Amino acid sequence: MSVPIVTSTPHLPVQRAWLSFYYADELIQVERAARPREVSRILIKVDPDCRVRVSAPASATDEQVLVALKKRARWIYQQLRDFRVQIAHIRPRHYVSGESHHYLGKQHVLKVIELPTTAQHVRLLRGKIEVSVRQKKPEKVKELLHAWYRERARDIFERRLQAVLEQTQWVNEHPPLRILTMQTQWGSCSPAGRITLNPHLVKAPRDCIDYVILHELCHLAEHNHSERFYRLMQQVMPQWEKIKQRLDSMAASLLNDT
Repeated sequence: MSVPIVTSTPHLPVQRAWLSFYYADELIQVERAARPREVSRILIKVDPDCRVRVSAPASATDEQVLVALKKRARWIYQQLRDFRVQIAHIRPRHYVSGESHHYLGKQHVLKVIELPTTAQHVRLLRGKIEVSVRQKKPEKVKELLHAWYRERARDIFERRLQAVLEQTQWVNEHPPLRILTMQTQWGSCSPAGRITLNPHLVKAPRDCIDYVILHELCHLAEHNHSERFYRLMQQVMPQWEKIKQRLDSMAASLLNDT
C-alpha cells in the first residue's frame, strides 16, 4: 500500500493527462504524471480528498499504466470508500468554543477566551486548547491556532528526529528539517538530504510522527520506493504498515482545515 499523503518524489514540471477505468460499476478517473527517467516503478496514490494519481515513466504507454491501475483497482476503490466515509463525518471548522481539535493523537476541546487587554496566545491546559484573543473573531483564532501548531510541530519534530536517528545507522549527520504546510504530503526528502514535514502531522500520535520521519530517513539511503527501501523500513520499524494504516484512517480529519 502506498501512503496517500506521504511522498518523496520531487515535484516535476510535467504535463498531466487523465486516464479512467471502471470498477464495481464506478468510473474511476486518474491523473497521470511523469516520473524521472531513471525510475521504472509505477506509483499509485489516493489522496484524502479522493483524487487518484499515478506517476509513471514517460516510456510507459497509457495501456500499460491502465493494466497497473486495474491490478490495484480493489485497493483504489477501498481507499476511495474509506476517505469518503471520513469526509462524510467531518464538519467544517468554525473556531469557536466547544470544537474538538487534535494534538498528538488526542482530541482536545477548543476554548476561546476574550481578553481585550491581554496579549493574544494559545496554551494547552487540562485537556483543553485555550486561545486568548482581544475579540472573538474566527479568523484570528484560526491564525493563532495554526501558528501554535507550527511552533509545537517544530519542537516535537526536532525531538522525534533526534530520537529515531539512533535507529538509522546509515545517517551520518543530523539532516536539516523544514516545516511546510502541504495538502497532499506528510513529508518529503530532497535529493540534497533536507527533510520537510507537514505541521499538521503534529496532530497525529507520536508513533505516526516517527513513522513519517523514519520513512524520509530511509529515503536518504534509497530515494525511490525500491525493495531496499522497504527492507530498511522493516528494519527500523517492523510494525510500520499498521502504523501507516492508522495514519491513513486519520488523514481526512487531521487535514480538515488545510
